[in-house]
Amino acid sequence: MELLYSSSVGLLVACGVFLILRGRTFPVVLGLTMLSYAVNLFLFAAGRLSLNKAVVLGTSESYADPLPQALVLTAIVIGFAMTAFVVILAIRGRADLGNDHVNGVVPTPKLKKKR
Repeated sequence: MELLYSSSVGLLVACGVFLILRGRTFPVVLGLTMLSYAVNLFLFAAGRLSLNKAVVLGTSESYADPLPQALVLTAIVIGFAMTAFVVILAIRGRADLGNDHVNGVVPTPKLKKKR
């Protein structure tokens, strides 16, 4: 179970970094979102995965740690706000510049010379 969980976090981080390095704004937004999902899973795993444990303190001998759950909930809210802000920035950049490239410059294709 831990191998599958850590592999999925690693895959989300790899895909997120790959998308952040793209030249257009929409893949960058998707990459940031994937990275935030990976961080959420990592924070959730920091509280150790446990089954059949009480959530409320005092009702059982063993209980689930509520701190990682609270951190993940806070990270989800912050991630949603960040994604909405970046989408608005991307829309504004597209409207102002006329393209959706990250640096604002449309790359021109290089033509090969014939010999």
